[in-house]
Amino acid sequence: MTFSRKNTVIRLISTALTFMLLAGSSACAADSTASSDSSTDIKQATMQPGTLTIATGQPAYTPYVFDNKPETGKGFESAVAYAVAKNMGFSKDEVHWVRTTFDAAIAPGSKDYDLNIQQFGITPERRKAVDFSPSYFKPTQAIVVRKDSKYAPASSISQLKDASIGAMVGTTSYDCAKRKITKDIKTFNDNVGLAQALDTDQIDAMVVDTPTSVNIIKTKQVHQGKVLGQLPGSQDPEGMGIVLPKDSKLTKAVSKAVSDMTNDGSLKKLQDSWLKEYTSDIPTLQ
Repeated sequence: MTFSRKNTVIRLISTALTFMLLAGSSACAADSTASSDSSTDIKQATMQPGTLTIATGQPAYTPYVFDNKPETGKGFESAVAYAVAKNMGFSKDEVHWVRTTFDAAIAPGSKDYDLNIQQFGITPERRKAVDFSPSYFKPTQAIVVRKDSKYAPASSISQLKDASIGAMVGTTSYDCAKRKITKDIKTFNDNVGLAQALDTDQIDAMVVDTPTSVNIIKTKQVHQGKVLGQLPGSQDPEGMGIVLPKDSKLTKAVSKAVSDMTNDGSLKKLQDSWLKEYTSDIPTLQ
């Protein structure tokens, strides 16, 4: 009888252990399947299943995109876009680039992209029409003048009170110029037209984000141009965000990717790698 009881106990223990092992294996398999399903779900949620369509401007400028070729991964925003795609489970070969205008990208309505990255400042008004990721960069704004201008020696905003100031319409540069310098800002459809206006003496100064201001001088879009300085207190607390169609199924995954890159320091490394020479040693106006 005793021997029988021992056998019964042993069988019960053996059965319990087997059950626990099977349950554990099932849980691991379920987790693996869930992870796989999550990646698969994201890839099926894109405009073209299995392909992540990313938009940028036409043209796209250094240092955000080098040589107007986002597909190379060279340039800050191009590098950020590929890093976000990788975080979401897309290889470089699974990324497809398209071009959009700035205004059309943030207007209400259907879109021909999954993500759009072209220095969009995050604002409450824009959130009504599109979704945003968390900020991937918070630039300051800077003033560009010509070296032969009477405003070239200026070291304070007050010295620009009589200057004719230009900025791209609908941008945070325009908002900052209007807030910091004067309410009378001449508007232009893009930064190309803005730089041409300064170069041809139609305006005395232009306001753009600081990396763009440095590139304008480097590429001589304004002959004999100079970056006068950064506007004090011009760093946008909201910063630039990746734009997605309103209520996109990808917004959560993109936001997580940007947050993860911020937390692990990889976003800062990309900023240092691509933007350092476009943001350093530029004085701030008084």
